[in-house]
Amino acid sequence: MNTGKGTGQGKVILIGDQFVLFKVSAVLAALPYKTTCTVEIDSSVNGWTLEDNRMEVPGYKDQKKEDQVNSFNTMIEELGINLKKTPLKISLGGDLLAGSGVGASAAGCVAFVRACNESFGMGLNDAGVNYFAWRGEFGYHGLPSGLDNTVSTYGGTILYQLNEDKKKFDTLKLKKPVEVVMGNSGITSNTASLKGFLEEQRETDPILFEKRLKAIRVQVSQLRTALEAGDTDEVGNLMSENHRILIDMGLSHPRLIELCDTAVNLGAPGAKVTGGGRGGYMVALTPGKELQERVAAAFEERGISTIRGVIS
Repeated sequence: MNTGKGTGQGKVILIGDQFVLFKVSAVLAALPYKTTCTVEIDSSVNGWTLEDNRMEVPGYKDQKKEDQVNSFNTMIEELGINLKKTPLKISLGGDLLAGSGVGASAAGCVAFVRACNESFGMGLNDAGVNYFAWRGEFGYHGLPSGLDNTVSTYGGTILYQLNEDKKKFDTLKLKKPVEVVMGNSGITSNTASLKGFLEEQRETDPILFEKRLKAIRVQVSQLRTALEAGDTDEVGNLMSENHRILIDMGLSHPRLIELCDTAVNLGAPGAKVTGGGRGGYMVALTPGKELQERVAAAFEERGISTIRGVIS
């Protein structure tokens, strides 16, 4: 057994994330930023220990600490690692900023599974890595949809579907890479509470809830078509339309709305909350380096944690 190393990519969701568990597809893309993990056998350790050197949105790691412990315990058990024989020293790092909305937990899970795969010679392929990372996501999300760990494992831009516990994804073929800017609200959201929040809305007004889901399904299909055709104006328009539905459903946040409005006023074709919502990040479509820099610089001047990304 040797020291093992692994990586997992962050992600940005363009549409659909909040409703995957309600049989709505999602379009999401891997970010060019990664979480790294190193695993080494250390006999001086009792069980496992973690050194978390990731950059973070202030307070994120402390707020997610209990979830992270549950996640690692789950993956270690599922992978069949005997901590009495092989106690582990785990180290996390990389250039992905740890915060809500960028798939930070999934990137950490994928990186850890890959590091264990290398260290213990488990022979896992990407499908195996993806499965065990998904199991790790239970620690953070209760019942994870699987989309974050999937795009973190495979990369690219994908259409993800979950139907009757069957997970499926298609890799999209973009005409050209597209720049995006992500701005952090500074609010750490609780993704695990999201499904209950939406279930309550469905029970309160099932007709309105289904009407909204139907509209989002249409938006997802149209966004995929526009994205593959390179029609960034239409992609942006659909993102903003979708955000208006999310606002009506209480899935955005005043800070996120403010950032989206700022990006659009600076020339972005569209912007919306990304990830589970109610905090975390927003994403603005900013095709072209000049527009991307204009929006990102405006955010940074206001002290906003900002990510410049390219989806392809």
